[in-house]
Amino acid sequence: MSNQPISLTERPEGYASWLTELKPRIHQAQQRAALAVNHELLQLYWQIGKDILERQAQQGWGAKVIEQLAQDLRQHFPEMKGFSRANLMYMRSFAQAWSKDEIVQQPVGQLPWGHNLALLSKLKDPQERLFYASKAVENNWSRNVLVMQIESGLHQRQGSAITNFEQRLPKAQSDLARESLKDPYRFDFLNLGQEAQERDIETALMQHVTEFLLELGAGFAFVGRQVPLEVGGDDFYLDLLFYHLKLRCYVVIELKAGDFKPEHLGQLGFYLTTVDRQIKSEHDQPTLGLLLCKSKNKIVAEYALSDKSQPMGIAEYKLQQALPEQLETNLPSIEQIERELQGDGQ
Repeated sequence: MSNQPISLTERPEGYASWLTELKPRIHQAQQRAALAVNHELLQLYWQIGKDILERQAQQGWGAKVIEQLAQDLRQHFPEMKGFSRANLMYMRSFAQAWSKDEIVQQPVGQLPWGHNLALLSKLKDPQERLFYASKAVENNWSRNVLVMQIESGLHQRQGSAITNFEQRLPKAQSDLARESLKDPYRFDFLNLGQEAQERDIETALMQHVTEFLLELGAGFAFVGRQVPLEVGGDDFYLDLLFYHLKLRCYVVIELKAGDFKPEHLGQLGFYLTTVDRQIKSEHDQPTLGLLLCKSKNKIVAEYALSDKSQPMGIAEYKLQQALPEQLETNLPSIEQIERELQGDGQ
């Protein structure tokens, strides 16, 4: 008997459209089921952690009791992972970090346990944990990407670029535009030394465009490199052109391998005008400009932007910047956490 699936030579009228509609409904149901399972697991882990906290406070439970609990739980539930001594201690930290209402109402309750382990082990401040949890949910970060964003200090860099957006854009758009830029941008993934020239950086960014888009942040879509523009018979070339899907506008990025100079904004402004007149459609918002330089004088940058009528931002980029030794030694990597959780035969 053939195992080949039955294929109808003629599908009924309306079948194709129904199938098209059915597939996303199935995917959504799968996602809801996975979220529900994750939610129940987090609730269980929180409650176990809360019980441990209470018994330690009231009855003086020590490390040996936790070790015994880990052995007993693994014996009674051999099919379940996560009952190592290390994971029980993380459950305790989880319950200590959040109230039950918070894991129901906050983004941490939407993240898998592995993501929550990263938040607990890498961060001490509750507001920073919430920031990264929200970003992880919003951008659908994997656990490794979450760890990378924490280690690169996204919380401190987000919205830190010097801009004139508040003066040049409507309130709603200026806030989103400002939060879309950061300072500095981390280009460690390029493996370039500090003396790299503009064209070298630009070429390397295109060779690592996935990492570049991740560093730029959610909403950026790549349009082109060295985009040709013709004005009055003369040829000009944009370093990098992007489109921001949330802001609904083009974003011109210019790279400068040296220090920021006020005259750089004149060139950037010319490119913004050209894109607005030649590329932008009537449905797009005004084009934004981002000047990326090796270093900048903050006061000079603010003065230079103050009289510019077009929306622009100035930020630095960093190449080959290793993590501080203290951070690497004091905070466990996600691989170390996994080894610890799996170290007792799970």
